[in-house]
Amino acid sequence: EVQLAESGGGLVQPGGSLRLSCAASGFPSFSITPMTWVRQAPGKALEWVSTIGRYGEPTDYADSVKGRFTISRDNDKNMLYLQLNDLTTEDTALYYCAKGYCRTSSCLESQGTQVTVSS
Repeated sequence: EVQLAESGGGLVQPGGSLRLSCAASGFPSFSITPMTWVRQAPGKALEWVSTIGRYGEPTDYADSVKGRFTISRDNDKNMLYLQLNDLTTEDTALYYCAKGYCRTSSCLESQGTQVTVSS
């Protein structure tokens, strides 16, 4: 059974940074599966954030985070990462990692990690 577990969220001031991690277990095909980060802010629809290809390329980002967020992966450790820089209050959300090209809540399999940006 595939399990994904996010960590690294927290409370940060505007302009600050965080690094989110996603540990994948029971997932022998992790290294050949594209992975995605999505987020959901209070009262808003799920928003796709970024996707990374099987071996770290290609990477793709939502316009709202392009130039500020960086997605990466370590296939040897079955880990997915999202570096969040220059955070704004608009980035406050529950962040989820997901398999493949997830864009809807139907493909979420984890609890997410909360990022709160506030002064």
